Order: sequence, then structure tokens, then C-alpha cells
Amino acid sequence: MSPAGSGRPQPGRRRVVVTGLGAITPLGPTVASTWEGLVAGRCGIGELTLFDAATFETRIGGEVKDFSPERVQRQVKPEIAEALDRKNALGLVAALEAFADAGFKPGGVEPGRLGIALGTEGRRDSLLPELAQRKLRVSGVEQRRRALAEIPAWEYLRYSPYGLAYVLAAQFQARGPITTISTACTSSSQAIGFALDKIRHGEADVMLAGGAECLMEPTMVAGFILLGALSKNNDHPQQASRPFDGERDGFVLAEGGAMLVLEDAWHAYRRGARVYAELAGFGSSINAYRITDSPPDGQGPMLAMQAALADAGLGPEEVDYINAHGTSTVQNDASETAAIKRCFGARAAAIPISSTKSMTGHMVNAAGAIEAIISTQVIGEGFIPPTINYQHPDPACDLDYVPNRGRRQRVRTVVSNSFGFGGSNGSLVLRAYEP
Repeated sequence: MSPAGSGRPQPGRRRVVVTGLGAITPLGPTVASTWEGLVAGRCGIGELTLFDAATFETRIGGEVKDFSPERVQRQVKPEIAEALDRKNALGLVAALEAFADAGFKPGGVEPGRLGIALGTEGRRDSLLPELAQRKLRVSGVEQRRRALAEIPAWEYLRYSPYGLAYVLAAQFQARGPITTISTACTSSSQAIGFALDKIRHGEADVMLAGGAECLMEPTMVAGFILLGALSKNNDHPQQASRPFDGERDGFVLAEGGAMLVLEDAWHAYRRGARVYAELAGFGSSINAYRITDSPPDGQGPMLAMQAALADAGLGPEEVDYINAHGTSTVQNDASETAAIKRCFGARAAAIPISSTKSMTGHMVNAAGAIEAIISTQVIGEGFIPPTINYQHPDPACDLDYVPNRGRRQRVRTVVSNSFGFGGSNGSLVLRAYEP
């Protein structure tokens, strides 16, 4: 039913639109500056500065420049500020931009009809050693009880996976559906899918959905190095992320926050909201293959794309662009290429595909959200960002990856892919909104 019709669509039939965007990335502190960097083909990767990585095999990353959590803390209520570590502060900055962009003010949505869905995870490097050294190594039950009682609640919230959800709920007075999903690189795509279902089925009118990430700490960087997942091209950081290139040697970690305001189309129509695009479908799957490797035949990713298209009620012939997961690892890029060929058949060669991780780096838990934002911008701006650093063709990756230079092109429908460590897959379908 059209939003302009005689009655509100029934639960299960409600359409969901994107009415607000917010982001802070290695390319810039806003959606506009990030998009400007993508259009220019600029790379936000450089040497790691958040910790001393001199002895690490990988010493590069996509850091957010000139960012201070303390500056964000001064802008919010004390009870919110206490829970803001760097990751949560990045998420809050993106959420504030998205909420303002949607035309909402705090308290501007009925609290029980506003929900939050996030993709993120807890910080491992700070809290656990702190507890081990300062709180738990005491003798006697009573001493331990007193020591633990001295820990303020915010200390747990700051480092827990659900700390950011608490921050955003308190900031925007959201009392509707809420969830935090932690499935590595698929987290925020699955969070957006969760939000889509909550609005469709009438449990919320507005959902703030997205993710935040900051893995620039010794434990996580060392872990990814041990997995053999990171690029070691330290001498040329801006050329290190090179998805689908024949000489790719791993991905580059990045940090940031990305949030979308999703809204029931009828609700958006009634308040005269600007609509960026329609979130038309979501599909997920699991590889059941290996924890860190993608299946060579692309079976899991293919199933996610097929499910997303079916959920959107669209056929492969209607897709104009694919924002690839495209991590720049040997296994992922070949697997994703195989999956696209199996999903789209002979038409796969005609669909432009690009990996914007070549410019942003891999924002892991926030990757799906920033790439959903980019996909929305592609529809609105009629411009497809490039895959930069593409110099050496790979026989296993032989599709149109929009190499090195973006292109002007009318785009109506986009598939945005996210495939995570552990084998989880998520695909989103966004399309131009037609009331």
C-alpha cells in the first residue's frame, strides 16, 4: 500500500526507507566528507599511531584523524559520557549525525516506537587485564567482594558489547526493540536486517541501525596477524588494500562509526521526511566451512545474495551495482567472485562491482553499515566509487571491479555484501524509493 493511500499498511507489509545517515571514517568525520573521499578515489590508510606498532609485522591501519573521545564526552550528559571509550564515542558521533540528518531531535520520536540495532563487540585489550591485575588478585572472599563493589557500572559498560546500545538508548530516549549483534564483519549488516524486520512487522516505527569499531589495539592487531589476514605492505600504506588485485596480500584494519535511520515509509510520509532510498531486502547464511576461510565455490555468500533478492521481490536482472565485501584477501575475493557468478549467471560480467574497503580499510563490525550508507549514496548521486589499487588482473577475479576510477551511472538497485570471520554472510538490497 502506498504511504499516500487511505490507510496505514498492516504489519508484515510495511515498507522501510532510509531517512538519516551518519558516519565517521578514515576518510572524514561526516558522511559528506567520506563520500567526497570515495568520489576522489582517496585512501584513508596510514601508519598506526594509536599504539606503538614498531615490532609488529603490520604497522598500518585506517585511523580516524584528529578524533578525541574526551571532546565527545564534554558534549553529552555525564551518565552517558562515562560509558564512552573510543569505539563508543565513534558510534555516538555517527548516530548524532544520522538522527539530525533525519530531522529528529532527542525526544522527537515516541520512545516506545524507537529501537536500536547495533553491530559491535566489546573491547578486550583494556578491561580484562585491568580486572585481572587490579580487582581479582586479592586474597579472601570479602576482599574480592569489596574490590568488585568499587568498580563503577560504567567501567563494565565502557568495554562491553552492549555499552554503545545503552549510550544511544539514553541519548535518544529509545525504549523500543534493541539488540547488539557480534558476528565479526557481518555484524552491522545483520543489525540492519534485524531493524528491517522490526519495522516491517510493526514493532517499531523508527530504528537507529549501524555499527562502531575500534580494533587498533595490540591484542587484536596481533591476533589478525597470526591469522595471516592482514596486509604487510607497510612501506606503501595507501596501496596496501587492493581488493581483487592479483598481488593482494590481506586486508587493512580500520575504525569508525556508521549509522542509518530506518523508518516506516508511512511514518516518514506523514512527517514530510526526505527519503534517501528504500531498504528492500536482507538475506543471511552461514558457510559451515572454515572459521577464517571463505568457501572456494562461494556457496554461502551466494545463498545470502539469493535470499536478499527474494526478500526484496527482485530478480538478478534488476541489480545495477554490487558493493562487494572485497576485503583484499586471496580467499575472500575469489570466493565472492564465484558467488556473484553463481547468483547472477551470465549477467555477472555486466554488473559493476567495487570494494570501497580499498579506500576506507576494513571497518569490521561497522563495515556493513558504512557500505550500506555508501550504497544509498550511489543511488542518490548516480556515481559508482572505484576499487582503487587495482593493477594486476587475477584469473580468479575476472569481473568488472570499476578499477581505479569511479563512473557516472544511473543506479536504481544495489546489493551490498558482508561476509564475516566464522562464516556468517549478510546481503542487503537497497533501491530507489518510489512511493
